[in-house]
Amino acid sequence: MRTTKINKSSFQDAVVFKFTNFVCESYNKSFFVFNTCRLKAINRNKVILNLNATILHTVNIFTVRFKLFKKANGFKPWMVDRSIDVCRFMHTSYDPYFKIIYELYRDFTNMNHTCPYVGHQILKGFYLRPELLRLPFPSGDYMLSLRWIFGKSESPTGDTNVSFSFVEDLRKE
Repeated sequence: MRTTKINKSSFQDAVVFKFTNFVCESYNKSFFVFNTCRLKAINRNKVILNLNATILHTVNIFTVRFKLFKKANGFKPWMVDRSIDVCRFMHTSYDPYFKIIYELYRDFTNMNHTCPYVGHQILKGFYLRPELLRLPFPSGDYMLSLRWIFGKSESPTGDTNVSFSFVEDLRKE
């Protein structure tokens, strides 16, 4: 009997999967403030993200619009442009794309509960782990844009843009 060797997917064999830039902006500082928003290089292949934000008033309605961009002569929209109800998502995990994002950062945050949200929201020591990425990505530079909308308003309360590099291992058998 002959056995067949099955190769792991390229997303698990990434040579590089790390953050390259992180930008935060609050549009209503009387409601929501970013205290810390920075990247820290640990070594050549590992960069950690730290975020400390304060929600100054109780939030019971929380929407996030997330878009994924791929760099090609500037960042161009690529594959995902969705809005989710965070309060509903924390109950049912109904959105498969946001579930992938949530699984990446869940172990590093206190933002892993249902509504209401108030006070310090912390994401500390977060680094990208290719084994948790369930979709194959082509090599390249990407940016994930998150627009935070609190309440019933259509205007954003804050934005976070996080850029990352993904390079797959093309030398494997």
